[in-house]
Amino acid sequence: MSITNIQILEGSIVENEIHMTITELCHATNAAEEHVIAWVYEGILNPTGHSPDDWRFSGDSLQRALQALRLSRDLEINTPGVAMVLELLDEIARLQK
Repeated sequence: MSITNIQILEGSIVENEIHMTITELCHATNAAEEHVIAWVYEGILNPTGHSPDDWRFSGDSLQRALQALRLSRDLEINTPGVAMVLELLDEIARLQK
């Protein structure tokens, strides 16, 4: 007789039309607000609005913030380095299309 392991995964689908505040983005990614602010000023994230209280992030920003967080935490890359790596990854994706 074989034993079957069943694992239940839970998640949410985030559409581009959804707009998150900085607090919601931080909660969704477990990133510190200071990191998100730095990513915006470095050009990694492009929210709408003029100040952190007014910023609204699209669904694409969630994926981008998760990538930035992994690069900064796992590889210990600083914010300008994260921006450069993500820019290079974007270029590779464009070239592959």
